[in-house]
Amino acid sequence: MSKRFVPVLLVVAVILAFFVGILWQKVRNLEKGGGTAVKTAGDAAGTKAVRPDVNGKLPEEQAKKVAGVSDDDHIRGAKDLSARAGVQVYLIEYSDLECPFCKSFHPTAQLAVDEYRGKVAWVYRHFPLDTLHPKADKEAEAAECAAELGGNDGFWKFIDKIFEVTPSNNGLDPVKLPAYASQVGLDQTQFKTCLDSGKYAGKVEEQYQGGVTAGVTGTPGNFIMNKKGEVWVVPGAVPYENLKPIIEEALK
Repeated sequence: MSKRFVPVLLVVAVILAFFVGILWQKVRNLEKGGGTAVKTAGDAAGTKAVRPDVNGKLPEEQAKKVAGVSDDDHIRGAKDLSARAGVQVYLIEYSDLECPFCKSFHPTAQLAVDEYRGKVAWVYRHFPLDTLHPKADKEAEAAECAAELGGNDGFWKFIDKIFEVTPSNNGLDPVKLPAYASQVGLDQTQFKTCLDSGKYAGKVEEQYQGGVTAGVTGTPGNFIMNKKGEVWVVPGAVPYENLKPIIEEALK
């Protein structure tokens, strides 16, 4: 190789390393949910992004873009409508079953439900980052099949199981999904039929788009919503000691 090409190759290598570093950082930010700072699309004049205040509370205009809790949601901590009457605060999570940060946040959200029994309920919505985790879409559909066969309890048992067994980052073998469904008490054959049909792909996409409208750009994308409709942003997979003050503020 000619000596004149050596400096050129070194420059090319440095440039490639620079762009690989940028791409790696973007992936990390998406998974950390660091992008859950909320933004709006803006108008033709170039409306600036809407940001929460120093306490994480959203302006009323942006808060309205976070879909309120409905009967179609999967709710933990309020088994029926009568129990929901006592709920004062909802933790709304937009999640990806292959996201390692969602996996780490899962017991944190459960702790909130346990400590504020009857006052705080947890809402799970799908936000599969399929460009990073191609398997996450099908796992989200699988969770909906679990809900079809086992109701709200079946859904949450299946979600718990997946976060228990997945190594995250697209590491779960989708062939094993029916077996995991069986382990939480669901009919394996019916589950596989449901999953193979792809009948819940539309619902998963709808929830994903709802998250985009709300301003979610990474997972877990979390919001705290109280009965007044006030909404606070929870910046990613925060530890419980960071989540608790936001809940206390919402309860006031």
